[in-house]
Amino acid sequence: MTTAYEDAHAGSPVMEGLSEEPWRDVPAEEARWMRPRLPELLGPMVQGVLRHVPEYDRPGDAAYVRVAEAAVAHAMEHFVQMIADPDASWKEVYQVFFDVGYGEAVEGRSLEHLQNAMRVASRLAWRHLAVEADRLGRPRALVSLLAEANFAYLDALASAAAHGYARAREKAAGEREQRRGRLLTLLLSDPAAPPEVVGEQSARAGWPLPRRLAVIVLRARPGSGGEGPAGLPPSLLTGLDHGRPCLVMPDPDGPGRMEELTATLAGWTGAVGPSVPADQARTSLQWARRALELLPAAPARDRAGERPAARAKSGAAPSAGRGSRRGGLLVRADEHLPELLLQEGGSLATLVAARRLAPLEAAGPRQGVRLAETLLECMKHGFNATGAAEVLCVHPQTVRYRLAQLHEMFDFDIEDPDLRLEMMLLLSTWIRARSAS
Repeated sequence: MTTAYEDAHAGSPVMEGLSEEPWRDVPAEEARWMRPRLPELLGPMVQGVLRHVPEYDRPGDAAYVRVAEAAVAHAMEHFVQMIADPDASWKEVYQVFFDVGYGEAVEGRSLEHLQNAMRVASRLAWRHLAVEADRLGRPRALVSLLAEANFAYLDALASAAAHGYARAREKAAGEREQRRGRLLTLLLSDPAAPPEVVGEQSARAGWPLPRRLAVIVLRARPGSGGEGPAGLPPSLLTGLDHGRPCLVMPDPDGPGRMEELTATLAGWTGAVGPSVPADQARTSLQWARRALELLPAAPARDRAGERPAARAKSGAAPSAGRGSRRGGLLVRADEHLPELLLQEGGSLATLVAARRLAPLEAAGPRQGVRLAETLLECMKHGFNATGAAEVLCVHPQTVRYRLAQLHEMFDFDIEDPDLRLEMMLLLSTWIRARSAS
């Protein structure tokens, strides 16, 4: 046998190729001298792991030592079995090390500690086997094959442990998401959930209740199945609100928080409810829903290429708040109070506007809207023609001419300060209705 080994390996390139299962190259009869040595290896290997990997040294935990002994015993016995029969089943030993990796994740330890322990055990096993092989006069080529088989076997066990570790982490992540989803449901429930129930779920979800929060509702995308943005920071709670992605953001008033959110939601359209105490999250959700209704169907630019902010100044649509073309398009409810108040009393405002602004209707569709936009901007700018003209992109003299027309059209003083708030609300309602038609 010695001659066969030496002839087969003499002069062969070291890097000719690595076998995926090098134990198949070891003659099956080599298992005969290895198997009787296994019992005497068990103790030193376990003690070596406990000594060289401090994280596993638990003097008072007999159950933990038994688990370590069982894992080592399974590995050594199976290694020798693979030499005796390369087609032997991996099922049992794979499950053992899968469970070990799973347990490491459950206990919150790094996979690095387990891998280090396995390397230590493998080195100790190889040291004892190499000494015995030398004592028996086994050929150097065989010893090299055994070393390669030992390394490859260690990799296989490490892979099983890594799969178990990953599975536990995936399961924990899934459970955590379920708890976070349950917390979001409790925060937004109507009627409100008892504070103690919300607090308990907050602790389970690992999401401390903030002093203040804001709710964000995003416009659902066709065919998305309600899926929201990917890669959101863990500080955000995520879920669905009537099929639309819904987020809860803690500390929305913190420096740079809204800008950060807008960048995170690049390509999405949505609305941000007002900042509220945690126990009033439902209120923030309600106003976020209503603010989302203010956004036009094509949020970035209209057909004429006009930016939403420009259109908002004439009452046609709200601006995008802190949004940008590179980030998300978000409207903030607290920045559009007049529009939202009108939305609440929309039917009454429409009826009153039709009566009070009848002269604009008589001016015709195009001229009426042009005059209404001019009057609204004049009111916003304290009837300063220059300021209004800048927004309307016309000459100040044009604004003055239109104001003269407006004074003649109405039978009341359009510059009366007591009427200004009412007129601004009615003009916004009237312009929006005409722009939508």
